[in-house]
Amino acid sequence: MKQNNTIYYLQHKDILNKDILINEIYANKTTNYYYSDDFSEEFYIDLCSLGFISTSIINNNELFLLPEIQFEYAILDFKDLHISKKVKKLLKKEDYIFEVDKNLEKVLDKLDKYHKPNWLIKEYKELIIKLNKRKNHNNFEIKTFCIIDKNTKEIIAGEIGYKIGKTYTSLTGFSSKEKKYNNYGKLQLVVTGEYLKKERYKIWNLGHPYMEYKIKLGAKIYTREQFIKRWIEAIKTEK
Repeated sequence: MKQNNTIYYLQHKDILNKDILINEIYANKTTNYYYSDDFSEEFYIDLCSLGFISTSIINNNELFLLPEIQFEYAILDFKDLHISKKVKKLLKKEDYIFEVDKNLEKVLDKLDKYHKPNWLIKEYKELIIKLNKRKNHNNFEIKTFCIIDKNTKEIIAGEIGYKIGKTYTSLTGFSSKEKKYNNYGKLQLVVTGEYLKKERYKIWNLGHPYMEYKIKLGAKIYTREQFIKRWIEAIKTEK
């Protein structure tokens, strides 16, 4: 690997080398972020399979992939899914439609408007669209989950992530800031969790554990070492 200040440049061959992966990446307790200009589908799928969660960064007007092998992860086992009183009330209202894998382009547009800046842009967005067209490649699929207002048909909350075997990883999401849609973002998470449980997913990887809503949802914090051990086992059983 080549080094750029404190962030290493990561190549596809690096993560395919078990010695580098285990002894220089997984075992490195001081480094979590890497960068790359490789937006190929194969590299991205292998990154995801090995436990990296990637965002992106613009430097000198050039977009770079920013794969992260996190120090800690928020993992939800579906038996621990917690439904708050406010979300239970929304579930009873039944004024929404829950849709899976039907609105990728619309969700991408919503993310652009909601997140400023949005890291899922340019080559990264194009990559997600390409990956969405090649279903079930090496047990990998792009997933979208949406809550739609039953009356207006507007998407009011949603997220993008990916499935590997029977695991699901959340990438990024949004929820309407209109007051009348308070807690619909939490509703989307709960309904997504119930869907994943019904479909017999093994674990839900929520990424960084530093956001309180993930813990309130029922996620537990895993160290990198704990996560990698469990993640590799979960992936292995599906191949």
